[in-house]
Amino acid sequence: MAVNGSHPVVSAVKLGLVHAPGLVRYGSKPYREINKSPELMDEISSHLRSYQDAVAYPPNRVFLGDISPDDLKGIERPWFHVKGDAPRLQRDGDILPEEEFYALMKAFDQFDLVWLEESFTSEVKSLLAKNPFVTPKDIEKLGDGRPASEIEAQSADSALPLRTRDGRLVGCFNRAHHEDLSLTSHILLENLVCKTTGVMALRTMLAQDGIAPDSVEYVINSGEEAVGDRYQRGGGNLGKAMAEDAGCVNATGSDVKAFCCAPNHAMMVGASLVQAGVYKRVVVMGGASLAKLGMKFQGHLKNDMPIIEDVLAGFAMVIEPDDGKSPVLRLDSIGSHTVGAASSQQAIFEKLIVDPLAKLGLRFEDIDKYATELHNPEVTEPSGNGDVPERNYRLIASLAAYRKEIGVKEIGQFIEKHGMPGYSPTQGHVASAVPFLGHALVGLQDGSLNRVMFLAKGSLFLGRMTQQSDGLSFILERNPAL
Repeated sequence: MAVNGSHPVVSAVKLGLVHAPGLVRYGSKPYREINKSPELMDEISSHLRSYQDAVAYPPNRVFLGDISPDDLKGIERPWFHVKGDAPRLQRDGDILPEEEFYALMKAFDQFDLVWLEESFTSEVKSLLAKNPFVTPKDIEKLGDGRPASEIEAQSADSALPLRTRDGRLVGCFNRAHHEDLSLTSHILLENLVCKTTGVMALRTMLAQDGIAPDSVEYVINSGEEAVGDRYQRGGGNLGKAMAEDAGCVNATGSDVKAFCCAPNHAMMVGASLVQAGVYKRVVVMGGASLAKLGMKFQGHLKNDMPIIEDVLAGFAMVIEPDDGKSPVLRLDSIGSHTVGAASSQQAIFEKLIVDPLAKLGLRFEDIDKYATELHNPEVTEPSGNGDVPERNYRLIASLAAYRKEIGVKEIGQFIEKHGMPGYSPTQGHVASAVPFLGHALVGLQDGSLNRVMFLAKGSLFLGRMTQQSDGLSFILERNPAL
């Protein structure tokens, strides 16, 4: 039990997006295909969308809290046809343009990995000066940039060129070692992308929720990148690195790795630290996955649609002792896919849903919303992967019917009431459940929601170390003091 006799709460959440069309070429799938067929780059470039279109894109607006998942149901597909003037800074976070993101990578780079061209550096400084989450010290770190000829020569030698959507060469990314395969420019770019997106989500949360950076005591990063060198490829620790650039001078931190399931594991660990009284204020966060950019691009090109896997995503949240108003994280409701459990989808959902509900004496209908894998179907369907959230909700509803808690004819009604359309970028760990946190906090505080279950599944077999699947769930509920 908690040292104060109550459960920890999630008191603040912010998410962030980066529109990064210039980095799509470095997503794992596009990078491999372009290396095999260089002419493919021209076709990819012709299908990259503008920043304005990315900001107005309805699923991105749901992700950042400007509209609700239910609002998305009323918007006719294809959603990428929607245009408009949506705000850049929305309720739950910001969407950065790629130019600012390149500059912030430079500002957070301590090893001279990022070189920016001098005229671009001059231009982007004026843009960053308008960003409320960027400090004068960040801008100072950009320096004066380097001559275009130097950038071109370095890019032709061993560095990855950094280009904007229109193909302009604005910088390059260097390797850190000529023999260490873990310190190549591509791997280090993945790591710095993760760090930078995480830092900006954390900074946004601290500023907008009035949280003093020095009040944070522990930071847990749940991003997928394996930070290390040739002697320990995935040692970490981006958690502490992110805390540093966010000004959390009294914090330490670590990384939690569990593939797509990592954010839920990290929330359980963070909440347990708070409940045990080890720390009073823990931040759980996750930076973006560069490798996932353009993952389904071939399906998008085949259907002559924009490459909408062009955004990076990050998130940050605060877990602390009960404050009498914030949603409660019920640590006595944790659902776990154990080693001895079967790996069928039904078996996984039984461990993640049926078991935790039984612990609290609840039924399927007692959960207002189930937040699971929230992948945007407009990304996955053109590649033949179907509508992942709809498939999951149908399985949850079928399980409720199998247990005689609803009738078979009520399955569609259950899905409509307790599910939601997918809207998350396919950013691996980010898409699993956590994108609904912003909406959940609002609903659990204004009384429109009483309980939300967050369930994430993972594929441990991806690492070729086991055939096991993974999964972890927890319940957030309205604070009983409200």
